[in-house]
Amino acid sequence: MAMQTQTPSMSTPMILLLALLCLSAAARSAHAQTPAATAPAPATAAATPKTIKAVLTKAGQFTKFLQLLQSTQEDSQIDNQLKGKSSSGGLTVFAPPDNAFSALKSGTLNALSDAQKTSLVQFHVVSQLIPMAQFDTASNPLRTQAGETRPGKYPLNVTADGQQVNISTGVVNASVSGTVYTGDRLVVYQVDKVLLPWALYGPALPPAPAPSPVEKEKEKGKVGPKAAADAPAADAATASEAAVPARPGGVWGQGGVFGVAVAVAAAWFVV
Repeated sequence: MAMQTQTPSMSTPMILLLALLCLSAAARSAHAQTPAATAPAPATAAATPKTIKAVLTKAGQFTKFLQLLQSTQEDSQIDNQLKGKSSSGGLTVFAPPDNAFSALKSGTLNALSDAQKTSLVQFHVVSQLIPMAQFDTASNPLRTQAGETRPGKYPLNVTADGQQVNISTGVVNASVSGTVYTGDRLVVYQVDKVLLPWALYGPALPPAPAPSPVEKEKEKGKVGPKAAADAPAADAATASEAAVPARPGGVWGQGGVFGVAVAVAAAWFVV
């Protein structure tokens, strides 16, 4: 009797496992061959220009200076200069904190007209970007946006010794306490005092001395040969007489008596 050989059959769980493995491999292969979809790049937001109001508001201790900037509309002027790049070299702002304003005498600001308040604020702004390391090479007096730098007007002088920067207006001496902001062609320094300009708070300068007669003639162009020709004749005569030395004793001096005696003797012999 012939024996039949039985081939072991694969169990159902094993078949299912192999099928799952095949499907998984096929899925991985398809994913590798399909190019990944490119995600859209997020839209780049336009950089908001830094404003002087944003800088001082974030610092949190410049409320009174910011009020002055806004009441005189100098905050808009600063922002427009930075946006329009009319100040190609940038701007430097010296910002006094609230305690610097509190230290002022009563009525220091209220006594100013609107135009004077504008000049006061402009005196704290320099149309030049001055990094801290360049204060020792700055040319004095600095020209602020208030204008003239001659004595009695709006001179601003700085001296630096390392990181110590001192500022003199002729009325007050202040110092830079630190850097509030730097960037976007703008640097803002904190100063420990309100910078009071001479034109608004300094004593009146003495008037210039009146020109002398010679200076007046110079201005009129009469000094020189023409001036000598215009001199009075009496003056010329006086000068001529003064040039001839007077003879002491008049006609009787220097042998005058001896000369008369000789003349008398000569007349006697002739007779």
